[in-house]
Amino acid sequence: MNFPGLGIVGVLAFVVALLFSVMVHEAGHYLTAKKFHMRVTEFFLGFGKRIWSFQRGETEFGIKAIPAGGYCRISGMSVNEELPEADKHRAFYLASVPKRLIVLGAGSFLHFVLGFLILVVLLAGVGVTSVTKTIGEVVPCVLNTSTGVADSKCTSTSVPSPAKAAGLIAGDDVIAINGVESDNWYDYTKIIRESARKEITITIERNGERLIIPITPAARSLDGKEVGYLGIINKLGTHKDGPVKAITNSGRLTKDLLSNSVTSLISLPTKIPALVRQTFGGEERDAQGLVGVVGVARVSAQTASDPKLESREKVATFLIIIASLNIFVGVFNLLPLLPLDGGHMAVAIVDGLRRMNAKRRKLSPPAAIDVERLLPITLAVFALLAVLSLLLLTADIFNPINIYQ
Repeated sequence: MNFPGLGIVGVLAFVVALLFSVMVHEAGHYLTAKKFHMRVTEFFLGFGKRIWSFQRGETEFGIKAIPAGGYCRISGMSVNEELPEADKHRAFYLASVPKRLIVLGAGSFLHFVLGFLILVVLLAGVGVTSVTKTIGEVVPCVLNTSTGVADSKCTSTSVPSPAKAAGLIAGDDVIAINGVESDNWYDYTKIIRESARKEITITIERNGERLIIPITPAARSLDGKEVGYLGIINKLGTHKDGPVKAITNSGRLTKDLLSNSVTSLISLPTKIPALVRQTFGGEERDAQGLVGVVGVARVSAQTASDPKLESREKVATFLIIIASLNIFVGVFNLLPLLPLDGGHMAVAIVDGLRRMNAKRRKLSPPAAIDVERLLPITLAVFALLAVLSLLLLTADIFNPINIYQ
């Protein structure tokens, strides 16, 4: 695949990260299956022709020619599979429902764990670009715009901004507002916006001296609402969390990404018509719309080759992409559709309900559900996923998303 003008390093990094994520997913199935004494015969990265492998115990590990995923072969996924006489009792379908659900869900669980750990590395190690508490610029007048950037509209008759009138200057460090201290500038922004025409006190540090300055935010319109406005533009800087705070914040971000992934999956069908128009009708791709693996690789390449970004910012952006992708894939795999893990989990749950009902009625346990009889459903879902994948591939090649306009 050719990515004109884009960084090959970004593409390679994305491919390596994607294959590593696949390996982690399959490792979840493998480790839990072995924990429950199930028979695992193969653990391969890729599909197609075998390139390299080795045998350890009853499992063959290796790499195959097509790097488009991977698989962990657990014996007895189907009731019709023939197993050696000595291993028949280890068939997957004979395991208890809780054990089957743990094995099936372990892949998605490790996607979530991997996404969380990547976010911890990002917040504690790499750091993120954020708004600092240091004033970088004082806007001279009150402008009724969404940017707050001074321009030619500021004249000698313009109303001075509250920050200008109060004597705030570039370089002042904001320590507290109304006596409340916070490490997060957003907390201060919230207070300011809720204080239109109401006096507040700002504690600043200037040249080693702390000053308490009373100031009354002006009122201006933002998204149809009246909010308070001071007229300051803060400096940007790199912020790193301590280990404990990084874990806490990573947990919150993981929760947000999980919620966003669920929302995206729910809205997915409604975005397909727009994707068709963007693919074949020449419409501009929506950066918030559907994107495939090739599209994500392009974004990674664009990020890696963007001269406006520092190396740290490139790494941070890449980590966010990989963390988000892992969490989305984890949620996607839990959809109750065959051949996804969630589909097999649904079959296991129905199996369990049937067993419980038979036990309640004092009947013999029913035979496990034959997933091969559900093959038409599996093929239909696979066909839909294949069509969507081809559509995304076509869109990503001929009408790609460009995050840098």
